[in-house]
Amino acid sequence: MCINEDFGKIWRKRCKQDACGEILNRLSRRIFMQGNVRPDTMERITTKALAEKFIDEQIAELRAQIGDKKVLLALSGGVDSSVVAALLIKAVGQQLVCVHVNHGLLRKGEPEQVVDVFRNQMNANLIYVDAVDRFLDKLAGVAEPEKKRKIIGAEFIRVFEEEARKLDGIEFLAQGTIYPDILESDGVKAHHNVGGLPEDLRFELVEPVKLLFKDEVRMVGKTLGLPDSMVFRQPFPGPGLGVRCLGAITRERLEAVRESDAILREEFAKNGLEGKVWQYFTVVPDFKSVGVKDGKRTFAYPVIIRAVNTTDAMTATVEDIPFALLQRITARITSEVENINRVLYDVTPKPPATIEWE
Repeated sequence: MCINEDFGKIWRKRCKQDACGEILNRLSRRIFMQGNVRPDTMERITTKALAEKFIDEQIAELRAQIGDKKVLLALSGGVDSSVVAALLIKAVGQQLVCVHVNHGLLRKGEPEQVVDVFRNQMNANLIYVDAVDRFLDKLAGVAEPEKKRKIIGAEFIRVFEEEARKLDGIEFLAQGTIYPDILESDGVKAHHNVGGLPEDLRFELVEPVKLLFKDEVRMVGKTLGLPDSMVFRQPFPGPGLGVRCLGAITRERLEAVRESDAILREEFAKNGLEGKVWQYFTVVPDFKSVGVKDGKRTFAYPVIIRAVNTTDAMTATVEDIPFALLQRITARITSEVENINRVLYDVTPKPPATIEWE
């Protein structure tokens, strides 16, 4: 799946007034299960030994719950769904069917990583859906951020529903629900990713990490052998690069976002900032400026860099990136990324700005 772990929270906020949102609310009330309160005696998973103990317990519980039936998982490649996939592969193997939908709004290399890690390395029963053209055609000419988010969410639901209906014998639906999702939902979990599925698709939920906090999920994922690039993946918006390609999405600017973001992440990793900065990304707005390249006039887009630190995402400070590093990133982006002739650094904290631009 291409909508990441934050999609459910975003989708609930954006769609709660429309038909899909109402379906989501009815479904979440219908399928909400007891046992969603973390016991006070539950030890925090802070070590590999504790993670191994949790994994062993969950494998036993998953086998008891699922038996010889099949379970379906929307696999985004994000932390939570990836850890759930790895747990289920250990517990029930080929009984797990993973669906990864590529909507064209992921970062560079992410769809390939999902296929490589789960299909090639972990021998997962993985269905890969190339829906890039379908999503981008739906988004053509749509500039308003809220409308873009709704289109991306609704189209994902349609694609996932179509794939689910092709499968026989699915009785369980696995999800990467984690404990903060439950806490933020005031006791009624509007489950992320596929909460808007039609009510005639009746599945029993499987949520093996629903009582864990994000740091615990990461520890479990690392213990399961998932790559660090997946386990320690920084926050990524549900609609993906769709809200970093500002205004109406074009393939030209979308590719510029993807390529510039890859350069930024590569340079941060080379210079010891990976894991030290909470979130960093690039944005490409829908306007051009005059520049010069190879002695000739250019009329091209700018890239805006955003790098922030936060503890709760309610407020955020801007990372003080060394100027020499900014110069190197600028030189690479303007020389390696097509249709770009300027690089800007957003130095606005939250508030007054938000972390994302849309």
